[in-house]
Amino acid sequence: MNEALELDKETIAKAYARWAPVYDLVFGAVFERGRQAAIAAAERIGGRILEVGVGTGISLPDYSPANRICGVDLSEPMLRKAQERVEELALSHVEGLWVMDAQRLSFPDASFHVVVAQYVITTVPDPEATLDEFARVLKPGGEIVLVSRIGAEAGLRRSLERWFAPAARKLGWRTEFAWQRYAQWAEQTQDMRLVERRAVPPFGHFCLIRFAKHAATASTCGQAVDRRAVA
Repeated sequence: MNEALELDKETIAKAYARWAPVYDLVFGAVFERGRQAAIAAAERIGGRILEVGVGTGISLPDYSPANRICGVDLSEPMLRKAQERVEELALSHVEGLWVMDAQRLSFPDASFHVVVAQYVITTVPDPEATLDEFARVLKPGGEIVLVSRIGAEAGLRRSLERWFAPAARKLGWRTEFAWQRYAQWAEQTQDMRLVERRAVPPFGHFCLIRFAKHAATASTCGQAVDRRAVA
């Protein structure tokens, strides 16, 4: 599949080590609306929240102190910035920060009420395996909250995304990522269903996406098809 080409953990880790010193300056304001939308969605559920790809911890001060926040990231330099932020701002609601691969989370099943991943899914080597991990560590009745890029289906933007794709991979992300991949994952994953998809700034290229885990039974990822997913 073209959209999965040439992204690997080493490339991603090196890219974000380079971004760490300037990430907040470059992306802080640009992605602010998406971050706030994700936090608001997560706090409608509340409880113990896992933020995957927590980066420099720019979101951490904005979560309510009533929740418990855990953060993981593949990049140790980014997490050092996040830990400095936690200490400087005395963020007592942050339970812990860990260097961790999103595809192999070291948490037990059903550990979190919400899993948040902002601008993450298009940067991992295997997006579907990563979503499977999110579903595994999610409690029944909980939600996965994504802010993620949606690739263009046609037109000039689609052509530009294809042209820029090789350079984007060197920077640690994909420009091309079809909505169908999110929809198919929800359809094929037991106990998970799509409950919201809406555009968020900037530029209309990103969406807030919410998947809910059925409350009746715990999920066994990747088995039966749930045809109740919302298109």
